[in-house]
Amino acid sequence: MIQKLDERVKLNNGTEIPGLGFGVFKVSAEETKEAVKQAIINGYRLIDTAQIYGNEEDTGSGIKEGMEAAGLKREDIFVTSKVWNDYLNYDETIKAYEDSLKKLGLDYLDLYLIH
Repeated sequence: MIQKLDERVKLNNGTEIPGLGFGVFKVSAEETKEAVKQAIINGYRLIDTAQIYGNEEDTGSGIKEGMEAAGLKREDIFVTSKVWNDYLNYDETIKAYEDSLKKLGLDYLDLYLIH
């Protein structure tokens, strides 16, 4: 089955997430901002990044610019990031989460995963 950009998947807890997302794994820091911006302009509403990718700051800039260009609000975009598996005790995970928020320039993440 091919997912459309506007299709949503309902999780067991009732949360709906976009069925297709744009990931920035192995996207260079120089290319990330523009790639994310263009993804949002072109209809992507799920952006996936991770602490270990080293491009959260540029991902955040791309999200901001993409939302502005597309006339979207934060709640229109579903953002996922991941904690690296070296930071799994409680305090390390909270710090990694807060670091990701700061780098992304966001107040919250929609989904935070263990990488």
